[in-house]
Amino acid sequence: MLRLVSCYLLAAVLHAHAVEIIAHRGASYDAPENTLASVKLGWKRQADAVEVDVFLSKDNRIVAIHNKNTNHTTGHDGLVKEMKWSELQKLDAGSWKDKKYKGEPIPLLSDILATIPKGKYLVIEIKCGPEIVQPLADLFKKANLAPEKTTIISFSYDVVLAVKKKFPRRMVHYLSSLKKDKISGELRPSVESLIQKAIDAKLDGVSIGNMGFDGAAENDQLSHYLKKLRNETKKRNFGLYAWTVNDPRIAQALISHGFDGITTDRPLYIRNRLK
Repeated sequence: MLRLVSCYLLAAVLHAHAVEIIAHRGASYDAPENTLASVKLGWKRQADAVEVDVFLSKDNRIVAIHNKNTNHTTGHDGLVKEMKWSELQKLDAGSWKDKKYKGEPIPLLSDILATIPKGKYLVIEIKCGPEIVQPLADLFKKANLAPEKTTIISFSYDVVLAVKKKFPRRMVHYLSSLKKDKISGELRPSVESLIQKAIDAKLDGVSIGNMGFDGAAENDQLSHYLKKLRNETKKRNFGLYAWTVNDPRIAQALISHGFDGITTDRPLYIRNRLK
């Protein structure tokens, strides 16, 4: 369990370092993920940003959904890349969460962009390949969307390379899952390799996953890793973000390590417990 940050220290950290709260797939703890209902609830629950996952449909429409198969949220067995928008929009992406969301459709990214409030931004996680970059460029141009209104993220290094090349003025972050090597016992990826990838691709930040965060502060190995990662990102003015954190104690520990943002399914719950 975490070594809890004292109230005094936490207050000092929050005062000196504004931490962004990012709603993961919208306010997905209470609403169906990656839907307009979840996105709007995320804004309502005081998220600084909302994160959504996107794929490209067969007819090059950018849709918000996490898995390549629609079955996860709709019950319909179909690959997004093999379905046209006219087919996708008929699917029910809400009933699985709660009957009150029955009929909630898979949304277009264009509809989600239209919800971004003043002073907020959207985090777009690309779940497919670089083929989405040009349709994304076309959409941004059509929407006349300022660079500061989006951050684009991906686990695919090929994708972040292509995205940053296409959108040099937009924030682009590389996603990585933090894991312990079963043989060496060392945490992977190494801080050095993660930072070097960000440098080589001319990125703006990194975001690491919550594998192992349950021991974030009292585990000396993990604490050392996070401190080193913060130092290296700070040197290069990179953003440092964590996903997906729903435990306030873990969020506090990560903030004490200097993280710039916390991605969570429960934005208001986490924010209230960090006060």
